[in-house]
Amino acid sequence: MNEIRRGTLPTETFYERVGGEATFRKLVKRFYEGVADDPLLRPMYPEEDLGPAEERFALFLMQYWGGPRTYSDRRGHPRLRMRHAPFTVDRAAHDAWLRHMRDAIDTLGLDPEDEAEMWRYMVYAAGSMINTPG
Repeated sequence: MNEIRRGTLPTETFYERVGGEATFRKLVKRFYEGVADDPLLRPMYPEEDLGPAEERFALFLMQYWGGPRTYSDRRGHPRLRMRHAPFTVDRAAHDAWLRHMRDAIDTLGLDPEDEAEMWRYMVYAAGSMINTPG
C-alpha cells in the first residue's frame, strides 16, 4: 500500500487500478485468440507463432497505462504508425481490430469508468493506425 505523507496525495496508475500485469496479459491473450482466426488481420502478423506479437503488445499496453517501462527498454520508442506502415490498415482492418479488442475488454470485468477509459483509447489508437482509404 502506498504510504501517505503529509502534503502528498497517493497516486495510483490506471495500470495498478485495473489489476496490473495480469489484467493486461489476459486482455492481450484474448485479443490474439480472435486475431489468430481472423482472415483479415492474421496476415499482418508474419511470425508463425503470435506469441512474440502478444508479448510486445502486452508490454506496450502495460507501459502506456503506467506500468513498467519494459517495452521501451527493449524496443525503444513505440513508433506505432511506423511499425504498422508496411501493412494495409483500412477501415475493414480497423473494424476487425476493434471487434476483437471489444471482446477482450468485455472479459476483464472492469469498473465501468475504467472500461470506458480503456475503450476510448483503443478506438483512438485503432483510428490512428488507418493508412489506406477504404
